[in-house]
Parts: sequence; C-alpha cells; structure tokens
Amino acid sequence: MNRVLLAARELLRDVTPLKADCGRVCGAACCLPYPSQGGEPSGMYLFPDEERLYGPDDAWARVLPTDWAAADRNVSLLVCQGACPREKRPLACCLFPLCARRNGESFALRLDPRARPVCPLMPHGMAALDPAFRAATRDALHVLWACEEQRAFLLALDQLLAQYDSL
Repeated sequence: MNRVLLAARELLRDVTPLKADCGRVCGAACCLPYPSQGGEPSGMYLFPDEERLYGPDDAWARVLPTDWAAADRNVSLLVCQGACPREKRPLACCLFPLCARRNGESFALRLDPRARPVCPLMPHGMAALDPAFRAATRDALHVLWACEEQRAFLLALDQLLAQYDSL
C-alpha cells in the first residue's frame, strides 16, 4: 500500500469540517447516493492505490472502473450506499468539501465546487470550517503533493474541477 496515501488518510482520521458531526446539520447530504447525469453511478474518485483498501468484505461499497484517466492510469470510483465505517471512508470523503487547486508550482486549499449543490456550509466559505480540519487537510495535501504519482492525480483533478468554476 502506498505509504503516502496512508499518511494523508491518517492526518484526516479524527477531523471533520465542523467540531461536531457536520452530517447532522444537513442530514448527511454528501453521503446520500444520488443519480448522476446519464444514469451512471455516482461516487467518489479514489486516489492512486486507494482501491486496494476495498475488497469483497466491504459490502457497503463497491469499486467501479471509470473512463477518466489521471496519473497515467484509469481512476476507480467508490460507490457506497450512503453509509460507511468512518475509518474506511475514501480520502475524497475525508477532504470534502475542500480540494487542492493548482497555484503555480504548488496548490491552494479551496472549497470544492462540486460541493455547492449538497453542502450547506458552502455559502459561508472557508470561515465556516473548523480551523483544525482546514489545517489537517492542508497537511494531508502537502503529503500527497510531495509524491509524484499523487501530485499528478491532484493536477488531473484540478483540470476536472475547472469545468465547475463557472457554475
């Protein structure tokens, strides 16, 4: 297993966007499965090597292939039923509603534009998020950015997120 990926996941293990369970504020809106355009399953993109954390014993979710390629490999999608063991959440869920956006040769911590339709914290901006969550997310993204494969994934994701910037 990718030690960089595990280190990033560990940094986010005990923090959430609010000091309390933010899912209680919105009824876990970001966890609810919703139909995507074209009837395709919706889920969270898995970071490189993260698919290895999920297997047949994880009845709450399944890993599906996608046509989207990043870091010279096809990216997998984790599709869940709306609930998961917290320690098994994919990294994308741990980061949500934040993301890394390219800023020159580095990255900037930003609100994920895909969160706009589901996260009630979005209109309040970064100030609505627990400072400990923001710091842990920044630290986890620094760990990922230092790894060439993970950085390539983050850069590909940044390009994908650019299509949401004007919405």
